[in-house]
Amino acid sequence: MPGIAVLDLGGQYCHLIARRVRDLGVFSDILSADTAVETLQSFDGVILSGGPGSVSEPGAPRVPQTVLTDLGKPILGICYGQQLITNMLGGTVIQEHVREYGLASLSLIEPGPLLQDIPSDSMVWMSHGDTVTSLPQGFRRLAKTETCDVAAVADLNQRIYGIQFHPEVTHTQHGMAILSNFVFRICHAAPTWNPASLKDKLIEQIRVTAAGRKVYFLVSGGVDSNVAYALCAQALPPDQLEGLYVDTGFMRKNESEQLRLAFARLGLPNIRIIDDSQRFLDAMQGIIDPEEKRQRIGPLFIEIQQELVGAIEHENQNWVLGQGTIYPDTIESGGTAGAEVIKTHHNRVPMIAELAAQNRLLEPLQEFYKDEVRALGEALGLPQDLINRHPFPGPGLAIRTLCSDQHAKAMPHDGIAGICREFGLHGCVLPLKSVGVQGDNRSYKNVAMISGPAALETLSQVSTRITNGYQEVNRVVYGLDAAIDFEALRVHDALLTSTRLDVLREADAIAHQILHDHGLEHQVWQFPVVLIPVSHGAEHPTGNQGETVILRPIYSVDGMTAEFAKLPLPVLQEMAQAIRQLPTIDLVGFDISNKPPATIEWE
Repeated sequence: MPGIAVLDLGGQYCHLIARRVRDLGVFSDILSADTAVETLQSFDGVILSGGPGSVSEPGAPRVPQTVLTDLGKPILGICYGQQLITNMLGGTVIQEHVREYGLASLSLIEPGPLLQDIPSDSMVWMSHGDTVTSLPQGFRRLAKTETCDVAAVADLNQRIYGIQFHPEVTHTQHGMAILSNFVFRICHAAPTWNPASLKDKLIEQIRVTAAGRKVYFLVSGGVDSNVAYALCAQALPPDQLEGLYVDTGFMRKNESEQLRLAFARLGLPNIRIIDDSQRFLDAMQGIIDPEEKRQRIGPLFIEIQQELVGAIEHENQNWVLGQGTIYPDTIESGGTAGAEVIKTHHNRVPMIAELAAQNRLLEPLQEFYKDEVRALGEALGLPQDLINRHPFPGPGLAIRTLCSDQHAKAMPHDGIAGICREFGLHGCVLPLKSVGVQGDNRSYKNVAMISGPAALETLSQVSTRITNGYQEVNRVVYGLDAAIDFEALRVHDALLTSTRLDVLREADAIAHQILHDHGLEHQVWQFPVVLIPVSHGAEHPTGNQGETVILRPIYSVDGMTAEFAKLPLPVLQEMAQAIRQLPTIDLVGFDISNKPPATIEWE
């Protein structure tokens, strides 16, 4: 079938590349890296995705040599894809000491057809550690950035191109124009892809998958699960579908009651609400590691569902589990070939794979991104307040309440302090780790904290320089308090308790109410509020150790990349002042990290 083949080298954004090509109206298909030349002959062109590995590592993903030498079709390598082309055709790729994550300015050397009509000094999104240092024979350099001398290359005669940045993510300023140049100017593909009938096809797929079996659908009240459940409600008769909402105790303030009202308003059939909050809290006792939290929560969801099904169905095994999994859940959980595990989503634990192997899993949105889910929700006629609801993770506040088993002071860092001094700021490193994604790999690294008066654009620049320059840090927090004594900052031991969850619930409610009062709800895509066991000063009169609340408003389209939302600092200060009135809260910080190098959630 004519279109573009995307060869999956394990990159976090592989599926997003295919999505962007389809956004241009051209069919695209994701194929494995070892796909034969004969299969690729039917496509108009080939894109090699990014990937988490280094081309010099044993077992690193590769394509057949004949794809580069004998195919005769246009090829575009993105990030790892460019490095692989260079390596396989005789150039040199090395690991740099300074990695490049986030936005960079692209300086054009020779535009050519790939970068035609792309202005010089436009912003592109980088996420790489390896760098091309010498080109294969026949290649020429098309562009560079301040820290990457080979940001785009081409062999014009062979129609093989490579770019070190990611045009598929929304933060690359002219990314769609670059992909359009490749798809139309170079590959001469025809815009014949039309997803207008997608809703009807999904409904038919649900009927085929359910195949007359009873569908028990796990709903959370979030955009993904409700859109998926609404699809099932259109596809199946009421007696074939039942929704199960499990209150884990990790929900936000008054959330279960709000969802109860929302379900009734939507007229979705057969929703049963189960309160298992104590059981989930018991399962988290003594757990510090974020992956272990996720690995315990996911199976417990399924165990509860199986118990319910067993009680209802007795010996009748004619059932299937439904859930609102979307594609980022799969790829961040390492669910595509060669992909690194960034964090295991509760709907991607091993038990789910077992259900899939038994043909007992229904996931109608597993190929979709968040913005596509919202568009589908509109096509289904769902109300705007539900469609535009901020995403909320399945593990809920359990992964927004960080735990620790240590006592340690904040650590001075000469390099970070030096960057901060250039802007009249101060900085240190907290001995507390958060999850990130750097160069398509999961990272679990320390958090930098900075303080002092600064504009938002300055904070953005400082954050990028810190995370690009120092691999031991993947996230930067800006202290919203007037004065922070770094000598008084301490990480202390703390577990997941109902008391800490209640404090976070209140802080979250305060932040979102102020966001609503200022009419800023629709200016952010998601707004996690995080509790970390970092105290500032003496023990509280209650005998409890102090804690720090982190505000994490972000902007994104699909969840695969994100920028911290530049809310007005006076609004953030208002949130901080109100949250500091809560017992045990010493400080409030503002997460000024993009994704990458940080993830949206801290765990």
